[in-house]
Amino acid sequence: MAATGRSERDLAARLTDSAFVRVAPRADGEAIAAAGVLLRALSSRSIPYQARVVPLVEDPPDEATVPIGFPDGFADERPATAAAADLARDLDCDPDPGLELAGRLLGGDDPETDLERRDGVGIPTADLPDGLAHSTLFHAAFSGDETAAGAELADLVDDDRAVASLTALETVGADAASERAATAIERALRPHVTPEGPFETAEGFADVLDCLAGDAPGLALALATGHDVRTPALDAWRAHSKAAHEAIREADTGRYDGLFVARIAGGPVETIARLLRDFRSPEPVVLVVSDTTAGAAGLSSATAGTGEAMADAAGAVDGTGGGTSTRGVARFDCPPEAFLESFREAIA
Repeated sequence: MAATGRSERDLAARLTDSAFVRVAPRADGEAIAAAGVLLRALSSRSIPYQARVVPLVEDPPDEATVPIGFPDGFADERPATAAAADLARDLDCDPDPGLELAGRLLGGDDPETDLERRDGVGIPTADLPDGLAHSTLFHAAFSGDETAAGAELADLVDDDRAVASLTALETVGADAASERAATAIERALRPHVTPEGPFETAEGFADVLDCLAGDAPGLALALATGHDVRTPALDAWRAHSKAAHEAIREADTGRYDGLFVARIAGGPVETIARLLRDFRSPEPVVLVVSDTTAGAAGLSSATAGTGEAMADAAGAVDGTGGGTSTRGVARFDCPPEAFLESFREAIA
């Protein structure tokens, strides 16, 4: 369903006349942000709704009125949050600017916005050691370790530019940093301030949503719809981040033609794969494999679709898999090496 022009207005009219709306976002930060924009608009119009986050390995439920984040579904080629924001306006509801921008940033969009930008790093908290240590917008020597982050900041004056410079140097200057790191770190710098939102910056809001999407989708959806869940959301974000950064340091890695592989004992495989793709991998596709789960992240030009490749690889070993064009997850009950070979065939 293309959410543009006339069809978007038609959808708004149908939602207004609906007795009950079922919204089904995928377990992806962008899709959940888009769902939050739409659900807030439905609530403002007193339109009854039900919302359920759908795991990446599942198809949207047949009864869904508005599936979000699925191929050939709501928004088609448009960023989901951009389409949801326009739909909300058609419902006479102005989207929350921080939530809208967070979702659009997660979708790789960089729209014009009235939100002020400042120097520094896009973290969700006002506490710098906490925010820098637990951010998953980058991977640096101090990532996952609040004490180490505090020590790095100890000799700095209270200057946002100095903090941004430190973060960039620690990220891009690492011996293992990839060429893409210099570009990837930019999404964390000069953040947009969100004084009316639950977090300090839109970039920090996006980071929290993305971390919660897989681990705690219900909490992510509650956050996106405006419920007061800041404290548990930050707790979940910290735990997720710490596990991801520790797993990166302890991973056994290998390189194939076009593929970078990391073998881990456990952790949030999607986030680990994304961080490795952006800051460590010399190859365009990353596969992170534990004993029973895998996550993949690829550049948009790397394959026909990372999620599609994960689905194919999982299907070949009687597992389940799926995802988006640039990220995917899989579950399997076979030796991890067998899944790796299956994935290599799927992206060949």
